[in-house]
Amino acid sequence: MFGLFHENNYPYKHAYSIMLIMDKHEVLQMAKSKGVKFVRLQFVDLLGNAKCCNIPASRLEKVLNNGISFDGSSVEGYVRTFESDLKLVPDPNTFNILPWTNGKEARIYCDLHTPDGKHFEGDPRYILKKEIEKAKEMGLHYSIGPELEFFLFKKNNGTLIPQDDGGYFELSPIDKAIDMKLDVMWNLEELGFEIELGHHEVSPGQHEIDFKHGDALTVADAVITYKNTVKEIALKNDPELIVSFMPKPVQGINGSGMHCHQSLWSLDKKKNLMYDENDKYELSKVAYQFIAGQLKYIEEICAITNPTVNSYKRLVLGYEAPVYICWGRKNRSALIRVPYFPGNEGATRAELRCPDPSCNPYLAFAVMLEAGLSGIKEKLEPPESVEEDVFDFDDAKLAKYYIHTLPSSLKEAMEKMRKGNLAKKVLGEFAVQKLLEAQEKQWSKFMQSVTEWEIKEYLKKV
Repeated sequence: MFGLFHENNYPYKHAYSIMLIMDKHEVLQMAKSKGVKFVRLQFVDLLGNAKCCNIPASRLEKVLNNGISFDGSSVEGYVRTFESDLKLVPDPNTFNILPWTNGKEARIYCDLHTPDGKHFEGDPRYILKKEIEKAKEMGLHYSIGPELEFFLFKKNNGTLIPQDDGGYFELSPIDKAIDMKLDVMWNLEELGFEIELGHHEVSPGQHEIDFKHGDALTVADAVITYKNTVKEIALKNDPELIVSFMPKPVQGINGSGMHCHQSLWSLDKKKNLMYDENDKYELSKVAYQFIAGQLKYIEEICAITNPTVNSYKRLVLGYEAPVYICWGRKNRSALIRVPYFPGNEGATRAELRCPDPSCNPYLAFAVMLEAGLSGIKEKLEPPESVEEDVFDFDDAKLAKYYIHTLPSSLKEAMEKMRKGNLAKKVLGEFAVQKLLEAQEKQWSKFMQSVTEWEIKEYLKKV
């Protein structure tokens, strides 16, 4: 909520680097010199769930050269049983030693290949790489900085309750997670993150740790690393502490979002192509077109940026989550906010506020980028900016500004994605089909469940 992009901190030359640029030889040297004993080969399934297998460091050279095969049919959203073989191919640039293991364990992200050496079409990392190349062909470098909020819970007589009763920017001892957050921040810095700040968020037990932006692939890897690190360190600090990136874990209070700050730069990363000093909002034509594209296509990609049943419990009125499809300069009720720092080229960006931490960051960043690029290619113009609190608008005023709403349920979001073309263009028919199949199962289970609310509402009344 506070924002990782401060006016004086944003210029691109300060962008963090979550990993060193290394080749296979350098990876092997580092692993040997640091005494690494085991290596996690890590990837994500189509839903964004982190997966891994572990190898002894003695096998690292062989795996770096040849990859390692596994059964893809057992991973959510991947191949069918009769075509199950896939191969993990490590990306040397992502090798990092996990500081909480005392240097004994390292991690490396992997791309997924088919047995014949081709990229697997359902690999989320490969899907994002292809989209980044499209931007490069247009002379654009896509930079993104997500803000991931999370909750900490404790069990009380079998019931989960927020760890504390704190509010925004709360101080210890009301914020009971200070020491844990400092430990997380230290570990993230050891992993190469450049941390902006950590703080208590608005809701009881809710927190946020902000890190600097970077290129989309690096940051997608960083999101997975960030979530895993928070969970690992929380467990080490207190085995009874439960970390949740669930969008809306507690009824009646703010949920957790993943606001994404986006900007477009020249390929040499020296010029922010969203900035125009002569415009009244200091936005370039490209910036307006990018915003217009995301506004036009957001309904088609909501099933990816907000992929769970629970995601739509957060996207409701009254809890600072965006519901209305519009944009504004300083308007936190708008779907896209354009923070305004007069004369500061480096700070110019568009903040998309609907994504939540349950999304697969590779797929989310890919469709967000394609929506913006489509706006540029189609030369779209956004509607008039809205600077008032949209939550207070009545139907007549919403109609005046031509403001529509985001899907109100996962079912509606799936239908929008199924009828649209943008997600299919980015993910391909195979991945979209697999994603929809997984979400249909999720929706079916939800519709068959009987909630505590239903018991209270109907058990004795009917």
